[in-house]
Amino acid sequence: MGSVLDCLPPGSRVAILRHRSLGDCVLTTPALDILKRARPDLRLAVAVEGRFRAIFEDNPDLEQILPPELSALRRWRPDLCLNLHGGTRSAWMTALSGARYRAGFGHFRNGFIYNVKIPRAQTILGVERKVHTAEHIASAMFFLGAPAGEIPRARLFNQRAADPPRVAYAILHPFAANPEKSWGREGFLAVAAHLQESGIQPIFIGGSGDDFSPFTAFRTVSQTLSETKQLLSRASVFVGNDSGPAHMAAAFGIPVVTIFGSSDPAIWGPWRTDSIVVTAPGGISRVTTSQVLEALTRLRVPA
Repeated sequence: MGSVLDCLPPGSRVAILRHRSLGDCVLTTPALDILKRARPDLRLAVAVEGRFRAIFEDNPDLEQILPPELSALRRWRPDLCLNLHGGTRSAWMTALSGARYRAGFGHFRNGFIYNVKIPRAQTILGVERKVHTAEHIASAMFFLGAPAGEIPRARLFNQRAADPPRVAYAILHPFAANPEKSWGREGFLAVAAHLQESGIQPIFIGGSGDDFSPFTAFRTVSQTLSETKQLLSRASVFVGNDSGPAHMAAAFGIPVVTIFGSSDPAIWGPWRTDSIVVTAPGGISRVTTSQVLEALTRLRVPA
């Protein structure tokens, strides 16, 4: 018997479940690219929560973006349902999808649901090191039958016409889900001041629930994810905590300085863009402003 991709008839429908998590959504796009290059005839859909839909909007590899609901999945009538999410809800959606091939990683719970069990990425890639999240996700495509090769940069698309920026600007993202991943506001303010003195306008971004009050001396932007995507697409540089916007910036190929705390850069660092990860013994609170400014200089960004 050949691979799953060899067994899929021409024009088959594939549903990919990636319900949430901004960084994971961004880092799923290299896998979509690999799959579509291997089988251009396949009709791909991704199931994702509405708040992360913008990550996949305008992506030419996709025919449909589905809500993470069983009814929508069944209407799509997939021949292959690939669960990249791994949670309980995505597992039972896979089980009831009606797909001939139901694929998921072997370490997922409820493994009995899958008639295609994907081994760990290290086995597929033939390595024993830590693998980046982009490699982990893409390895599933190799197991399904796509030719093994280099895993490309993540891809975001911004079809809305926009005039070139009048001045160069930097995006700073000072927020994170927990204190162990949050660098101090004083450091971000110092970096913003240096950028401004160098002729690069600093712009602080965040979500609607984030507290921008410490940063009001500079431009602050709380936008939808689609609007944030547009803003990032034309930026000169990104500086921020390890978070979803850092992966978005890397997907646009702009220089990225990411400040890491408790997460592992080998697994979550910027993928396939000019970047520097800044860390310090003792945690993120020990990272100094001079470290970040030095990183900007190494990336040839004035600071």
